[in-house]
Amino acid sequence: MTCRYCAAWPRIAAMTISLLAAASLAFDAAEAEQRIPPPSRQAIQYSYAPIVKRAAPAVVNVYVRSRVQTGLPPLFDDPFFRRFFGDSFGMPRERIQNSLGSGVIVSPDGIVVTNNHVIQGGQLTEIRVALADRREFDAKVILQDEKTDIAVLRLEANGETFPTLELADSDALEVGDLVLAIGNPFGVGQTVTSGIISALARTEVARSDAQVFIQTDAAINPGNSGGALVDMHGRLVGINTAIYSRSGGSLGIGFAIPTNLVRLYVESALTGRKVERPWLGARLEAVTRDIAESLGLGRVAGALVMRVYANGPAAEAGIEPGDVIVAVDGFDVADPRAVYYRLVTRGIGKTARVEVIRKRRRISFNLPLRPAPAPTQDDVRNLSGPHPFDGARVANMLPSMAEELGLEDQEGVVVLSVRSGSTAANIFRPGDIILRIGDQPIDDVRDLDRILQLHPRVWQITIKREGRILQFQFMG
Repeated sequence: MTCRYCAAWPRIAAMTISLLAAASLAFDAAEAEQRIPPPSRQAIQYSYAPIVKRAAPAVVNVYVRSRVQTGLPPLFDDPFFRRFFGDSFGMPRERIQNSLGSGVIVSPDGIVVTNNHVIQGGQLTEIRVALADRREFDAKVILQDEKTDIAVLRLEANGETFPTLELADSDALEVGDLVLAIGNPFGVGQTVTSGIISALARTEVARSDAQVFIQTDAAINPGNSGGALVDMHGRLVGINTAIYSRSGGSLGIGFAIPTNLVRLYVESALTGRKVERPWLGARLEAVTRDIAESLGLGRVAGALVMRVYANGPAAEAGIEPGDVIVAVDGFDVADPRAVYYRLVTRGIGKTARVEVIRKRRRISFNLPLRPAPAPTQDDVRNLSGPHPFDGARVANMLPSMAEELGLEDQEGVVVLSVRSGSTAANIFRPGDIILRIGDQPIDDVRDLDRILQLHPRVWQITIKREGRILQFQFMG
């Protein structure tokens, strides 16, 4: 039997081969069109050079010279040495200490942001700032804050205009974003390192209870402190401040202060207005695993409201003891530090949206942000006279004061400060709470005033210091 289609197979095969060949030629032609020389260096290989050129001129080196007292070993207090070498032999000596850090120019008229620890220590004698183009200027401190480790300097430049870095919104950062760290590590000169945002809102390394950090794996080494952490648009997103390392070198864990906090202190330095922390009117505690399990929380995070003070903003908003604050203005908060950071950066006079978990339900409140009520003249005393409290500054323990000092007690009288060399300096420390004198409880400064007028022959003083009850006895 003859197949009538068999004669057509050779023509079909030839046609198929022709079509495949044509398609292959068309593909090769299209591919050839795409293989054109790259139009720029950046197209050949991705480069950070344009970003560095934009940001580096605003990053400076900060040289600090200060005068510090050096103590001597106790051996030199021995009368034997004094007999042969004289009293002046054991006197403290002065020496000049030089330190080096980095800074960032944030205003064309020469406002520089750096770390407070770069300029702290001893009596400052000179601050010299060197620009990337090797020009040098003297600088003066116009603001420094030890808790946040932020300092603001002004260059003495006589009308010069300087390159600056724009402050970005650090809240827009995401984990995984590319960043560059620019500074002067080990004093070798301006250096650029690259990395990513490793984590946000780190609070474990904070000094202040209203501070969080950006974590990065960009290499940060000694001397980088005060330098710039910049994004891929060449904008400032953080001030490099610390490294996590036992050896002193970078191990890929560095921390930076977010620009949203830096911005507050720059504005404060320029306007002269103090950065005020909004008063929450509640005492918070970090959520532990046990607390999370007992409250039925889905994660070990948030700030547990332990106490709400009457007439405070938290009470006014409707927040109650037992609530767990989990977010502020849409940002998740891991602990009380993160809560306070959100309130500080939101600012006095505004309203924050606070989300809490209450009985396994998520509820939102509008929290008014206002400063803590200031103590009146009747709340504070400067004590002097023939008694153990001579040289102490004390105050009634107001809820706002307890929150500021990080104390849990809401009753009694707290020691705010003691004058150096005074009688009180031998007994008290700032933060001590005076509970009783003899068998008389001290509820407020009026009680203390009344007992001081009695001049007892024996002073039996009971105080609370860092959670411990201490007792002292003195002869009148």
